[in-house]
Amino acid sequence: MCGIAGFIDPRITNKDRQKEQITSMLKSMEHRGPDYSGDWQHGPLVLGHNRLSIIDLSEASHQPFHYQDVSISFNGEVYNYLELKETLLKAGFSFSSSSDTEVICAAYKYWGEDCVQHFMGMWAFAIWDEKEQKLFCSRDRFGIKPFYFQNAGEQFYFASEYRALKLSPLHREEYNENHLLRYLQLGWLTYNEESFYRGISALPEAHNLIYQNGKIRLERYWDLSLQQNNVSAAEAKEEFKSLFMDSVNLHMRADTPVGACLSGGLDSSAICSSIGQLYPKLDLNTFTIYYGGKDEVDERPWAHMVHRDYPSLKAHDYYPQGDELLEQFENFFDHFEVPPAGSSPLSQYFVMKLAKSQGMKVLLDGQGADEFLAGYDHSFYRLAAGKLKKGQLGGFISELEAFQKLRPRSMGAHLGTYAKSLIAAVSSEEQMYGLEYRKYHPFMGKEAAQAPTLWQPEGGSRLNQFLYQLTMRSSLPSLLHNEDRNSMAFSIESRV
Repeated sequence: MCGIAGFIDPRITNKDRQKEQITSMLKSMEHRGPDYSGDWQHGPLVLGHNRLSIIDLSEASHQPFHYQDVSISFNGEVYNYLELKETLLKAGFSFSSSSDTEVICAAYKYWGEDCVQHFMGMWAFAIWDEKEQKLFCSRDRFGIKPFYFQNAGEQFYFASEYRALKLSPLHREEYNENHLLRYLQLGWLTYNEESFYRGISALPEAHNLIYQNGKIRLERYWDLSLQQNNVSAAEAKEEFKSLFMDSVNLHMRADTPVGACLSGGLDSSAICSSIGQLYPKLDLNTFTIYYGGKDEVDERPWAHMVHRDYPSLKAHDYYPQGDELLEQFENFFDHFEVPPAGSSPLSQYFVMKLAKSQGMKVLLDGQGADEFLAGYDHSFYRLAAGKLKKGQLGGFISELEAFQKLRPRSMGAHLGTYAKSLIAAVSSEEQMYGLEYRKYHPFMGKEAAQAPTLWQPEGGSRLNQFLYQLTMRSSLPSLLHNEDRNSMAFSIESRV
């Protein structure tokens, strides 16, 4: 991971002034890449980069990186870069480093803007194409890596964090009230291109941005399919396991030690268990935060079950005390940049702090499992409602019985589940939203708490539509923001 920044601004003609502008932007994000900071000035174009060295630690991979007639500032990792490199070598390309950055440049030369279709990983980058006189920017499929920009025609600025763009001549300290209300209602940290600031846009996930001749063009290059695959449960299970193990294996590629977060939840436990299976002799450091007082805030017993099954894993547990919470609170807020939705991001901050104390630069972590695997209760309501709406009363009852066995609760709690499932069967998402957020009307006003417009993607079941929104629009994007800011606060690359 790294920090990227840059601009095209013909109004800044003085080279010293250009240098001052990019230096200030990079300085504000030096936590993202403390190993090296560099910039490149080319007419009205300036590219800047703060490097956190993970792949090819040599100076040969410093950025901005130049390859033939393209130059790049890149944040993230393309995990399948070795396989892509083999393809490109056969196509006649040569390489002077062993970095994934150079592979991205060669891939762009070979496939053009379609190069991103071949990448497996997380990225936010800007490539200057000298021949085409255009800036080609891209963000990974799920928006793991951040990319913000300001556009004023002939002036264009971009960066990994708000703080850098606040230093540009285009910035005005004006808040986006619509998004502030959306955040208060839903906890969403971005919404399509909107951010907390007027004039600062977020490049949406799975999008490319092309800036050329003073104009920008945004294009979606990938989307999550809502169509149901006709495979058996056994086939789906086997394919999921195979893809998951392959992904974990790719995520282990690094030229520095790799550790893992371990909360005791299914996602991080599955990742650590997979590493234990793939690398039984690897002394993998795992990091767990816990709190005293109640069982539900101490997940060490679950985490230690993983350690018991895979003895090569080395546990690091930590209990943040009250004084330390207060001491770190301001720094946490500073790096987070926006109001956190709940207290869990603060716990994640301390996980990263613990990992940093052990010298870690790369961590594997799990995000998104509840979103696309329907782990939340409100996902179950849509599943049961879909059965009922199709007239599948037997299926509806079977799902409720299975849910009750899976999650033993009081009769009152299960009656609530049945009631919400029934309500979901006869209500639209907008109506469900209105019922859930009616309590906000007194201080927001009924009109301000209206349902967002993207609740209903086309096609797919009621459940799949809802899971799509959680994964691509609402819950996961906010979790990824948390992950990026907390890990970068301690100069750690978090791979999810």
